[in-house]
Amino acid sequence: MCSIVGGETVARLMLAAVLAMPQAVLQELVPETLAQGAQSRIEQPRQVVVRTVEAWRALWAAHSPQPAPPIDFSRVVVVGVFLGGRPTAGFLVEITGVTSQAGQAVVRFVEHRPAPDAILAQVITAPFHLVVLPASLGSITFQQSESPR
Repeated sequence: MCSIVGGETVARLMLAAVLAMPQAVLQELVPETLAQGAQSRIEQPRQVVVRTVEAWRALWAAHSPQPAPPIDFSRVVVVGVFLGGRPTAGFLVEITGVTSQAGQAVVRFVEHRPAPDAILAQVITAPFHLVVLPASLGSITFQQSESPR
C-alpha cells in the first residue's frame, strides 16, 4: 500500500515518470542552398515547402523561365522564402539556419535591407532563397529575424 501525504507521493511519481521519458534532441541542420538571388518572377511575399515533383515544377515555372533543377524528393524537400517586389536594388533574403526537434523544423530567415543613405539602382527586385533539407522532416514553420545593422 502506498500512503498519500498531501499528494507528495503522487507528485514524486509523476516527476519520476516525466524524467524517465526520452527527451527529443534539438538539432541544428545545415541547409544547402539551391538558388538565391534578387530577381524572381514571384512578386508576392511567400514561404514555401515543396515535397513533390509536380509542386516543384509549378513553383519553378512561376519563379523562373529557366528549366527547373532536378530534385530527388525521396531524399530532400525544398524550402524557400520569396520577399516579393522591392523598390530598389540592395534587398536580400537569407535562410540563416534550421532547427529540428522531434521531426518538426523551424526555418529562420532574415531580410537584409539597404542602408537609408545607400545609393542604389532604381530597379524593382524580388529577392528569394531556396534550400534543400532532409525529406524526413515533418512539419516545417518559418521564423523571420530582424536584419543586423
